[in-house]
Amino acid sequence: MNDVAIAQTPPITRPTHKVRIVSAASLFDGHDASINIMRRILQASGCEVIHLGHNRSVEEIVTAALQEDAQGIAVSSYQGGHVEFFKYMLDLLRERGGADIKVFAGGGGVIIESEIEELHRYGVARIFSPEDGARLGLQGMINEVVAACDVDLAADDRISIDSLRNPDREERTRALARIITVLESAPTNIKAPLPAGEGLGARAEALRSALTLALSQRERERGARSIPPVLGITGTGGAGKSSLTDELIRRFRLDQSDQLKLAIISIDPSRRKSGGALLGDRIRMNAIQHPNIYMRSMATREAGTEISKALPDAIAACKVAGFDLIVVETSGIGQGDAAIVPLADCTLYVMTPEFGAASQLEKIDMLDFADFVAINKFDRRGAQDALRDVRKQYQRNRELFKEAPDDMPVYGTIAARFNDDGVTALYQALAERLTQEGLKLVPAPDSSIPGQAAAGTQVVGTPSAKLPRVDTKFSTGQNVVVPPPRIRYLAEIAETVRGYHQWSREQAKLARERRLICPSPRPRTQALRGRLRPGPNWVRTTPRLNWIPAFAGMTIAAFAGVTTWRRYSTHSSLPATPHWIPAAKNCWTCGRRPRLRTRVTSTW
Repeated sequence: MNDVAIAQTPPITRPTHKVRIVSAASLFDGHDASINIMRRILQASGCEVIHLGHNRSVEEIVTAALQEDAQGIAVSSYQGGHVEFFKYMLDLLRERGGADIKVFAGGGGVIIESEIEELHRYGVARIFSPEDGARLGLQGMINEVVAACDVDLAADDRISIDSLRNPDREERTRALARIITVLESAPTNIKAPLPAGEGLGARAEALRSALTLALSQRERERGARSIPPVLGITGTGGAGKSSLTDELIRRFRLDQSDQLKLAIISIDPSRRKSGGALLGDRIRMNAIQHPNIYMRSMATREAGTEISKALPDAIAACKVAGFDLIVVETSGIGQGDAAIVPLADCTLYVMTPEFGAASQLEKIDMLDFADFVAINKFDRRGAQDALRDVRKQYQRNRELFKEAPDDMPVYGTIAARFNDDGVTALYQALAERLTQEGLKLVPAPDSSIPGQAAAGTQVVGTPSAKLPRVDTKFSTGQNVVVPPPRIRYLAEIAETVRGYHQWSREQAKLARERRLICPSPRPRTQALRGRLRPGPNWVRTTPRLNWIPAFAGMTIAAFAGVTTWRRYSTHSSLPATPHWIPAAKNCWTCGRRPRLRTRVTSTW
């Protein structure tokens, strides 16, 4: 970028309200490079971006936008079917009550001018062309998106908790999403002035009071066990919390035949500098596409915490909405964080085998409070040692010295592997504990009961889960596609090739530096020098001070003792350069014995 381009870069447009945008690459797109660039600029501009990744269908994008209560959708489309794709997206948004959500798109030169005009007439807010990029720049295009989406959704005063009991599922989803937006915009312990004044705070307080009253009334009428339990999942950043959560959701769906209504609240950190956030847990969530599953991504909106201040209110709203289980996934935590514990009925701490020395386990606060511990990525080196150390530390923290370390609720999982038995064992332990907290599940088939030996079978008249019980607490099948010792096999191949090339360059350099071919005495060398004037393609060697061809590239030992040489001036590779070769040798340039136009023999 030159100085002129830098000087013409427009200033960043900062939103006055919290702007939430769903970003994705369309179905059948080969890459998501362009949308990744745009969503990074959106984050730097202060937006909360719910990123879905690439190869996303209209159904997935629209469902995410409605559940997340987003103001806009940003999609890159290079697959050629953009007209039908975006028209269907607008139709689906209007059908499900999301006509106010603005759609933005870009496709480079794939979307031609006539198609851009057609889609604009159909209702797409803006499709950016290459000419727009050249005229506005990346930041200029993002500024237009931010300005168009800078709408205060929390100002909607038509919502109430009665909408959470609406028989229409789409209406319930929209109402729940908007209620969480209002509660998130005015949390109970907020210190800064409210952006919308006292009206927003009054609506938020009214919603909190109504939610508390509804939960109290439900508890009086149906008992404490009628309140859905909360499963809190936390752990270090990069431990695979989202992937493990997705696998647990998949097993809940499979085991209970999609009968459970599940709500997932996922939290990611906000950027302190810009205020934006990447809410990217939906990238890993592949099992949430079902009418009974609702997912909401939230940003912390402050530093130094792994949860949002509005999380308790969001949990209460999901409870009133009638879900059977609420799963909360926090952002990555450090050794001394345990903020999820007071809000969850059951907690799961996710970690990896790479925690350092065993003494580091004594610093992890969650090992004092977690009901279950999952050592994810169990296929990595040292996983068995990590399992042993964590079990012993868990035993010491709880002073359970009368119980064996193997009985501790510590599990080894590989969330990235299909049908991992370690994840299944963790799921079954969690399901048993959540049942004690009030979750209604059908029991798993027991192999000891006749008629229930096979997965999915059941005793007549008794409902049964579909996953058979497993007898292990860690992943037993290590037959992965790429075994752990060879996990870097591509890097090893590249390193070997680069090493060979480096060795070849060093050998070539050595050969060029050691071109002493003819060890002739000094008098004869002086005579030769007088008869044949060296040209630009000849070099002077040391210590014999002989003139030899610069292209020879041979070592001294190759021609030790050679006294008879031939000079020729016609050669395929060096047609205009006369040079000398040994009389009994082929040319070292091409390997052939050349046809000599001038047969001159010199005996040194």
